[in-house]
Amino acid sequence: MQKQLIEDMKAAMKAGEKMRLSCIRMLRAAMKDKEIELGHPLDDVEAMAVVSKLLKQRNDAAKQYADADRTDLETQELAEAAVFQAYLPEPLSEDEIAAIIDQAINASGASSMRDMGKVMAIVKNQSAGRADMGKVSGIIKSRLS
Repeated sequence: MQKQLIEDMKAAMKAGEKMRLSCIRMLRAAMKDKEIELGHPLDDVEAMAVVSKLLKQRNDAAKQYADADRTDLETQELAEAAVFQAYLPEPLSEDEIAAIIDQAINASGASSMRDMGKVMAIVKNQSAGRADMGKVSGIIKSRLS
């Protein structure tokens, strides 16, 4: 992913895409910070987690700006989110998420809310940045209740 970011950064510079260039630089800086924190180069799952975090921050900020009737800032945040989204794999569909959750519940033998951590761990490993874990958590809670 690092090589792809460098190539995209060069292309954005040549094309004069200031917003895209800014987002790529922001992403590279966040990845470098995470590498320093972990003490090793990021693998693909860790890199996707960084991208997911930045994407979630942009979506949350856009929602707050929308609530405050600041459409100019909301538009900017959504544009940045679109740049970050391009570096993530295709998100899982509702049916795929449901199938992974069912499989995790069966594999862990979960029967109550006390087993939610086991199920979440399995689902998190299998979805690897391709699903919103907040939504997944809600689905798991409803299934285990």
